[in-house]
Amino acid sequence: MLVDDQQLLRTGFKMVLSAQPDIEVVAEAANGAQALEVLEHTEVDVVLMDVRMPTMDGVEATARINGPKVLMLTTFDLDEYAFAALKAGAAGFLLKDVPPADLVTAIRQVHAGDAAMAPSTLRRVLDRFAAHLPSGEAAAVKELTPREHEVLLMVGRGLSNLEIAASLDVAEATVKTHLGRILAKLGLRDRAQVVVYAYEAGLIVPSNRPKG
Repeated sequence: MLVDDQQLLRTGFKMVLSAQPDIEVVAEAANGAQALEVLEHTEVDVVLMDVRMPTMDGVEATARINGPKVLMLTTFDLDEYAFAALKAGAAGFLLKDVPPADLVTAIRQVHAGDAAMAPSTLRRVLDRFAAHLPSGEAAAVKELTPREHEVLLMVGRGLSNLEIAASLDVAEATVKTHLGRILAKLGLRDRAQVVVYAYEAGLIVPSNRPKG
């Protein structure tokens, strides 16, 4: 589903996505409130959601969506809504001027359960909001096994399941199993929230946070 208050942009995205054999645009909405109404009677796998919209913005709508993966779009790099969007459960965050091929790849990644956001971009977003991140390790982390803790750190650094599997010399399916247990134990929705959690729990220190 495409959610954007600019019809011209929705039309452009629809043209790009409809040309893909494995992607079908099943619905559109002009704001978050409309998107929630549409989702009540339309089966959607991935929502391409604008951040800034009238009536209800993308962050609020994302927080209310349960089921479909949400890929956020914004006009501005390091948009102030980026961190809030990730906290709300967005599985990815892209600029609107992203090349069509990268947009298609991001949608496929999100559908497959991966986070669609360049680690460097995510790092900058989290660095910007470092002052708002608590410094103490969350108690829930202690419920993880040593291997789950290891996988959590690797996901937090932006590694894919395939890269983690290669690093740990295990099957990719094993990594997915570990990630599923991490999500369940920490009460997280998806991979992107794992990354944010790793920063919030103090497991990964933003580069601009004062040391000591």
